[in-house]
Amino acid sequence: MIQGGKSSYQNLNEKQREAVMTTEGPLLILAGAGSGKTTVLVNRIGHILDTNGVFPSNILAITFTNKAAREMKERVERILGDESDGMWISTFHSCCVRILRKNIDRLGYTSSFVIYDRSDQLTLLKGAIKELDMNEKLYDPKMVIGHISDAKDKLISPAEFMKTYRDDFKMSKIAAIYERYQKNLKKNNALDFDDIIVKTVELFEKNEEVLEFYQRKFKYVMVDEYQDTNRAQYRLVSLISRLHKNLCVVGDDDQSIYGWRGADITNILNFEKEFNGAVVIKLEQNYRSTQNILDSANAVIKNNNERKSKNLWTDKSGGEKIKVFKAMDEREEGDFISRKIRELTEGDNGMGDFAVLYRTNAQSRAIEEALMRQNIPYKIYGGLKFYDRKEIKDIIAYLRLIQNPLDDISLKRIINVPKRGIGLKTIEKLESFAYSKEENIYSAMLDLEDGLISTRAKSKVEQFVSIISTLMAMNECMNISLLIEKVLEDTGYMEELKNENSVESQTRIENLKEFISSAVEFEQISEEKDLETFLASISLVSDLDSLEEGDDYVSIMTLHSAKGLEFPVVFMVGMEEGIFPSSRSVLDEDRLEEERRLCYVGITRAQQELYMTYANERTIYGRKNYGTNSRFLSELPQDCLQSYNAKIDKIKNHPSSNIDMREIKKNFTFGSSVKPEVKKDIDNSGIELGSRISHPKFGEGTIVSKTGNDVTIAFENKGVKMINLEYVKLEKI
Repeated sequence: MIQGGKSSYQNLNEKQREAVMTTEGPLLILAGAGSGKTTVLVNRIGHILDTNGVFPSNILAITFTNKAAREMKERVERILGDESDGMWISTFHSCCVRILRKNIDRLGYTSSFVIYDRSDQLTLLKGAIKELDMNEKLYDPKMVIGHISDAKDKLISPAEFMKTYRDDFKMSKIAAIYERYQKNLKKNNALDFDDIIVKTVELFEKNEEVLEFYQRKFKYVMVDEYQDTNRAQYRLVSLISRLHKNLCVVGDDDQSIYGWRGADITNILNFEKEFNGAVVIKLEQNYRSTQNILDSANAVIKNNNERKSKNLWTDKSGGEKIKVFKAMDEREEGDFISRKIRELTEGDNGMGDFAVLYRTNAQSRAIEEALMRQNIPYKIYGGLKFYDRKEIKDIIAYLRLIQNPLDDISLKRIINVPKRGIGLKTIEKLESFAYSKEENIYSAMLDLEDGLISTRAKSKVEQFVSIISTLMAMNECMNISLLIEKVLEDTGYMEELKNENSVESQTRIENLKEFISSAVEFEQISEEKDLETFLASISLVSDLDSLEEGDDYVSIMTLHSAKGLEFPVVFMVGMEEGIFPSSRSVLDEDRLEEERRLCYVGITRAQQELYMTYANERTIYGRKNYGTNSRFLSELPQDCLQSYNAKIDKIKNHPSSNIDMREIKKNFTFGSSVKPEVKKDIDNSGIELGSRISHPKFGEGTIVSKTGNDVTIAFENKGVKMINLEYVKLEKI
């Protein structure tokens, strides 16, 4: 810190002080989780101003989020006071907008350019598709936006994109859309979010005098969360710091978890190669967690190949062991978590001390319902509660209309969802017509008068009525889970999401499949299995959802949302192969390593206690999965673990082999609690690691691991499953 204009760093450890005082030349600070990196950055800024004879305006500090930028700015101001005036502490995008406002005229824009949000982008893109006389169903705007954004992250221009994909029919069409979209952006004097950085790089590369101005201005450049930078951001930082070479980047390659949205981990892994003479300082002392938690995190992450070695340690030796709980299913898993939270709050813990972390949003349903049953207040961090998500509310509206055609509110919600050409004016005319006849809208739609709406609109309304009428008939003879599947299929709702083919649409598809799981669970446990009772049960859940929330609530969130946060007690749920790591990652080494980094992030969120749970079987995405525990559990050090007995809910010590893979595999069967007898005539001698096989029940798949007679198979349509070769004959393809 700065005291009376002089530096005093007694509060810093040796490596932190070294990082603060290394001011000249390229510097990579490898900051492990909870190692005080913000403290280092703030003190480093103070030290530079105190000793290097520069002005605050000569320093550029870049973060990734507005929240992080505000925190850093506030901490710098507390230390330096007025001395911090003129310093640039901002996000990448805020920094670039500031530069562009002064100089974008050199690229043919005016300084009054506007920035288009997602909605504006889609509108402009739809116009480009129409101008090119293409079919929007074949080139879904959200899917195309994804390709364009990915290209911009990598600094790939429309011309380069076309050159790369000229021999690919569909991608060459997307290249044409990309080119037209960019022309229309410029015509509107507009930039999209990705352009803010891309155009700044273009400005620097085409205008040497502008680049030299900012190179001279920023004698010291610091970048936080460097592991999350993409190619465009790397290029921007490289250009600005080229003159003085005083570039300091702070990050942790072990926490690089955003590859799916463009982050390039090689930026941090190759820093010393890209910037000659770079100094590397590792911050390995952790101020957040106990040593048992850190030993567990270290043990998991060391299994990655693409990383820089580091080993987190703390003065807080020992600590609570990691508790591992094996549940029969996701309902028992949720009940265990809610009971344990209720138990721990009888001591010194408040509700705000707890976080429940899961791999996918769809897993939240069972957790939410368990917390509700215990009247435990909670908040979804970085997302909506399960039954508040748009796609879930849409399908519930369809079901309510099927059950009760008098429900005008539900009808108006979904009459044009997905879009079927029934606009607001048509809906208003239908509503007025129904009011004049003193009927509900659906009844009025059954007997439309000629001339009330256009012939085209009438045809669309009649198609909608036909779909709903058919589904009403199906409700009389079909169970609820199958009815939901028919709603998703017959209305075109699922098809629209599949055609969109984006990360967001995939998440929505998973949530809808999880909604089917909730119906399957209802059918299994409810005495009355009709649609009316099912909808009433959902309403009761929604009513509990309105519990008053203060600051004292349990936080539940995805592992991605948890990055940067910390909690005294953390539950990591769904620790099964195919869930975490995800089934999409088991055959891709890069994806698998990112999944392991995500596990590392989850473990290091815990300050005092960590619980990890998995289930024998789990109904998720609309189907029942029988799985084994995640490989990440088997990578944990055995002397750091305790396991819970599912039946008596007591801790049981396993000093030598807490998570015994043989124990798990021994109890693993498909749909039965009784292990089948070994069939002597089965010959699977030709089945090896990597073999393509065919299973009599699950179809085709690939052997992704093999230990003795136990093989793990990634099936094309059934997820990842473990098979014992003594019990089932596999055909080698």
